[in-house]
Amino acid sequence: MVDQPADGVYPEYWEADVVLRDGGTGHLRPIHPADADAVQAFHVGQSQKSIYMRFFAFKSRLSAKELKRFTEVDYKDRVALVITIGGEIMGIGRYDRLEDPTEAEVAFNIADAHQGRGIGSILLEHLAAAARENGIRKFSAEVLPENRKMLMVFSDAGYDVKRHFDDGVVSLEFNIDPTDKSRAVMESREHRAEARSIQELLAPSSVAVIGASRKWGTVGYQLLEHIIEGGFTGPVYAINPEAFELAGMLSFARLAEVPGPVKLAIIAVPYAEVPKVVEECAAAGVKGIVVATSGYADDGDRGLARQRELVRQARANGMRVIGPASLGILNTNPAVSLNASMAPSLARRGGLGLFSQSAAIGVSLYAASSRRRVGISTFLSAGNRADVSGNDMMQFWEDDADTTAVGLYLESIGNPRKFSRLARRLARTKPVIVAKSDAMGLGLPPGHAVRTTQAPPEALDAMMRQAGVIRVETIEQLMDVAQIVSSQPLPKGPGIAVFSNSRALGKVVADSAAAQGLGVERIVTDVDLDAGMSVALPALRRSLQELLTADTVHAVVVALLPAHGLTVEKIAGVLAECSAAAGKPVVAAFSGLLDPSIYVEGMVGDAAVSTVVPCYSNPGAAVAALGAVVRYAQWLDRDHGLFVEPEGCDADGAHADLDALLHEVSGEQLVRLDQAAASRLLARYGIRVVPSEGFETEAEAVAAADRLGWPVALKTTDPALRHRLDLGGVRLDIQDAESLRRNVLEMRKSLERYGSPSLEVQTMVPVGQACTFRAIEDPLLGPVVSFGLAGDAVNLLEDWAHRVPPLSGSDVHDFIRSPRASRKLFGYQGLPAVDAAALEDLAARLARLKDNHPEIALVDFNPVLAGPDGASILAADVRIANAAQRTDSARRAMRS
Repeated sequence: MVDQPADGVYPEYWEADVVLRDGGTGHLRPIHPADADAVQAFHVGQSQKSIYMRFFAFKSRLSAKELKRFTEVDYKDRVALVITIGGEIMGIGRYDRLEDPTEAEVAFNIADAHQGRGIGSILLEHLAAAARENGIRKFSAEVLPENRKMLMVFSDAGYDVKRHFDDGVVSLEFNIDPTDKSRAVMESREHRAEARSIQELLAPSSVAVIGASRKWGTVGYQLLEHIIEGGFTGPVYAINPEAFELAGMLSFARLAEVPGPVKLAIIAVPYAEVPKVVEECAAAGVKGIVVATSGYADDGDRGLARQRELVRQARANGMRVIGPASLGILNTNPAVSLNASMAPSLARRGGLGLFSQSAAIGVSLYAASSRRRVGISTFLSAGNRADVSGNDMMQFWEDDADTTAVGLYLESIGNPRKFSRLARRLARTKPVIVAKSDAMGLGLPPGHAVRTTQAPPEALDAMMRQAGVIRVETIEQLMDVAQIVSSQPLPKGPGIAVFSNSRALGKVVADSAAAQGLGVERIVTDVDLDAGMSVALPALRRSLQELLTADTVHAVVVALLPAHGLTVEKIAGVLAECSAAAGKPVVAAFSGLLDPSIYVEGMVGDAAVSTVVPCYSNPGAAVAALGAVVRYAQWLDRDHGLFVEPEGCDADGAHADLDALLHEVSGEQLVRLDQAAASRLLARYGIRVVPSEGFETEAEAVAAADRLGWPVALKTTDPALRHRLDLGGVRLDIQDAESLRRNVLEMRKSLERYGSPSLEVQTMVPVGQACTFRAIEDPLLGPVVSFGLAGDAVNLLEDWAHRVPPLSGSDVHDFIRSPRASRKLFGYQGLPAVDAAALEDLAARLARLKDNHPEIALVDFNPVLAGPDGASILAADVRIANAAQRTDSARRAMRS
């Protein structure tokens, strides 16, 4: 559990911006005594029917006593939350603790004009989360049978709702601990709402350019010109108080003068004028704004304050923000045809969705896609990424029929846990390519609160691999991969054939492919392409067809030197034809070719083929891109989205243990559990630690060994020495009492130079390879588990594997095999292989434990002895603390 709020004080994260079902936004916060007038206005504005549904009777106004009770709460036994839009209350949710301190009665009241927007569901999520923090485990409610909308709020939330009918009222009760079903419901609602909000931005019915200019070269001039010349299908309005006519159309001085509704506003005015413009957009019912203006987080602390206020103002009035310092958005769907960007023309239509966090990199991404003739579905430049993020775009792309693959350039990830969840889901249907900034890490972009992380940088890489993300270093590599996934079928295996008109070049390509983990099944270098077009092209076609029909060949790499009489277009046409006919990818490298992509028209039988053949100026880039695509295809075959659920895990029992242990813990105090408490908590998840006992005298040591069972090991409890046989901190295989007494005396004498640390005895276990497991709670990633081989491998060489729970079966399998030293586990130099299944089971249980319980700040198993018949944990360090709010929790909230 987290710190319980003191009377009259609530945690800061209880206040949040939220995305509603229709894509609009609202501000959720705890109620305040100062809200009395607003609550009365809300009540008076409700219909008689709604008032009756809430209070089971009609009352035209609330009494002073009622207003006091409704607005003055202690945020512990009585909590009330409101959702506001434009400062007006649109929904109220509250709970009151009952005589049973673990149960509370819950009630909601939603404004008539805003019913159907998902406000009740969001309030329930946040109330349940607040109640859990205050020790409440069950909600109850009384609802009139005719109040079907409210009954649906409860029944559709994913909880196990029990109901019964009594005296004309439906009584409901349900446990509010998150379940797999309730999480799935929350994620589904979040997905629909966020996808809808981006849909409103990328496919608006009308657009206004505020700050449009007649001065050539200005941002306002270019944005208006590009929207018009791009053929946007809806109305376009130019807003400029100093111009009567712009771009051949009537200009308006203010947004309020526009004759029709405006759904998207493009803002290109000085930053000092932006707040007034946003206020006008709110009054006009604008759904979203694209802020091209700079001078925000890119302008130090002053700009940072302006940016935070911009986002607060927009979200409070129901609007999403792209930018500031955004270069705009693109949508090539003919039904929209929107080029509200600095790109000179609307991009070629295709299946690649693009997102850029950096304005400058966004320009490069667009230029690279145009140069390579890769078609785009949608493009969004987030600029400072104050609001709309890559996570939002992935929500949209998942359902977008026009998008078949996505590419993102990220400088930071503000909510990596959510990113992992969304990317993993999206990658199961569409390839996700991520190019990173050199400075990319776990953190927030300019304009967001700085947070530190405990997890090593490698944990971010591991998270992306788990999610099936194709990770690249540069935007050029992003486009290398995009060329394949946006135009070719995925390879069904790692086997490739290499085709070249140069033996030396063919050998170089084969070596490069092997380095990428590809299996080179055949190398063909005997086709003469200098024999003239009429001979060379049919020979090329026959050879490629033969290669592509082989079952062991899943893709072909064609690497060619210039051939007399053959143009690149002619060769690419044959490649396209053969690839389409076989349903297998073909990539080509033409040495010396400056334009690395060729658009060709080919024929397969009587059917026309129009495709982009992935062509590269050097074979290394072609092979690297194909290798990345093969690894993605392999992940897709292995990962089925099923997370490991080890048997015998008692999460409820562990929750009860932690609540009891943390009852007296305050603030961020870190508590190290004693051996008994740690063993009891770990046993809830089927994790057993080999018992040990400390002692003061030789007689106590013998008695402890008698209880534990002979033979025993003698160890110091000093954490720096307890594993060091070479420093005298451990003595093994002590068979009897006399030997134990002697070893105790000798060890104490030898350890005097280390301050005479205390000693303990432990049952001997079968010998094995020493391993170590660690699990931590990272402020941004949430739970992170790590594995390595104990000793120098992890202490000196940092040879760790990292994973972010929850873990699938393939995640667990790869986790144990990822450290470079893991070869020692599988029969290295004639030694028997260890029981890898036992290590995988332990990893799965530890990951599940850490995923379920953020209160567990650290778990360290060191050493774990892995042998042929199992794995034994010899020492466990478990530390707990009041849990911070995870970035991807059981309540929906936008980043702040």
